[in-house]
Amino acid sequence: MSTTKIYVPGDAGALSVGADAVARAISAEAERRGIDLRIVRNGSRGLYWLEPLVEVETAAGRVAYGPVQAADVTSLFDAGFLQGGQHDLALGATDGIPWLKRQQRLTFARCGIVDPRSLPDYLAHDGYRGLERALALSPAEIVKAVSDSGLRGRGGAAFPAGIKWQTCLDAVADQKYIVANADEGDSGTFADRMLMEGDPFVLIEGMTIAALAVGATRGYIYLRCEYPHAQRALEAAIAAAESGGYLGANVRDSGHAFHLEVRMAAGAYICGEETSLLESLEGRRGMVRYKPPVPAISGLFGKPTLINNVVTFATVPFILDRGADAYRDFGVGRSRGTLPLQLAGNLKQPGLVELAFGPSLRELIEDFGGGSATGRPLRAIQVGGPLGAYLPAAQFDVAIDYEALAAVGGMLGHGGIVAFDDSVDMAAQARYAMEFCAIESCGKCTPCRIGSTRGVEVIDRIVAGTQRAQNEVLLRDLCQTLLHGSLCALGGMVPFPVMSALEHFPEDFHRSVAERN
Repeated sequence: MSTTKIYVPGDAGALSVGADAVARAISAEAERRGIDLRIVRNGSRGLYWLEPLVEVETAAGRVAYGPVQAADVTSLFDAGFLQGGQHDLALGATDGIPWLKRQQRLTFARCGIVDPRSLPDYLAHDGYRGLERALALSPAEIVKAVSDSGLRGRGGAAFPAGIKWQTCLDAVADQKYIVANADEGDSGTFADRMLMEGDPFVLIEGMTIAALAVGATRGYIYLRCEYPHAQRALEAAIAAAESGGYLGANVRDSGHAFHLEVRMAAGAYICGEETSLLESLEGRRGMVRYKPPVPAISGLFGKPTLINNVVTFATVPFILDRGADAYRDFGVGRSRGTLPLQLAGNLKQPGLVELAFGPSLRELIEDFGGGSATGRPLRAIQVGGPLGAYLPAAQFDVAIDYEALAAVGGMLGHGGIVAFDDSVDMAAQARYAMEFCAIESCGKCTPCRIGSTRGVEVIDRIVAGTQRAQNEVLLRDLCQTLLHGSLCALGGMVPFPVMSALEHFPEDFHRSVAERN
């Protein structure tokens, strides 16, 4: 008789709502009943409103139950959940859950399915097939596959990945580096964390393919210090990859060396900007560098350095395994492939949704997000993190597409979606954006360092009713200075949320003091 497998997520989101207690309760109840089972701590499937989501491996496939609390465990055993029995928390076959069935999971295909620390499990689910194919290609052929796929950087800038890879390949140096930007700091984003905790080998594989492509022998994962669970998962996976010959001095007996390690960040939002990240990796204060030269030519320690974010690297194995055309066939226009979108804020069904580009924001927040958690009308959504524009309900039908969002003054960024109902004060949100910039600025350039502080003061005067017309003119002028004069995107993009709030929700800036109280 085979041992039944029970999957209980070890994902940080699931842990925050009691997954460890659930795992302990299942183990204790099985022992009490004399039942032999194995608990696998998988990653999250991304259905966060149903966490902890417990899955049971049955003859008919995996069956899901959720959200499960420790107090539910006895009744689950009584209901025969080890055989997929009926219970109030039963969700049926996991693969049949409509929320999952409607997605196109390419990058996140294994997340929530595999044991994230098991190399054999990764290999059993098509892991390292991309690397094996890459080993048979020349560096130029690998880069061409990435270019032909249409993959653009998933960290926010959406720069064509192939151009960056080609630049680094063409650079001549005795040492090159690969750096994964895992300093995921945008509000409402958690795709990087989910991937590193739930499928760390796919990031390692993607970085290894990149090393073959550009001729790098050493890599670093610059990881947000608030992600200790991801750190442990990555370090366990790196050790397993080294033992299996997928990292080290002779990757898969190919003659290519690639050594990889995790470096912890120190909590500065600005270090999500690639040159500031490099300063931090070199042991200095995180401050933005002037460009040119770009990091692909002169980056870490002055050497050519290929920097991409976690999702970008993690997408590369699919492209090398299935081919550039298979990836490019998803999406629309210049937005090819899929994007992991993270639903947060005032939504009934927050979580991660991976979709091909093209559907509207309304489809995303209504069909997947389930509408507002409060039941009140959604008034605004912020797309792209704390520097993204606030879009009003009239713009919810815009397509999830880099160019379509840019046309309405928005951006996709890292794919974070934060929803607000009609109780939100958009003047307060605009003030928060300026204050955030003031706090997180590295201080190197005057528009960002001083302009953001003055911006908070100007918004306070507008809200207080002090010379509103004059101060609105001043705020718009200040935003133009930040937009065109800042050294990096922190100062250069803070006008997006501020100006969008002012344009679409002017009434929130014009309320009287009595109305606010």
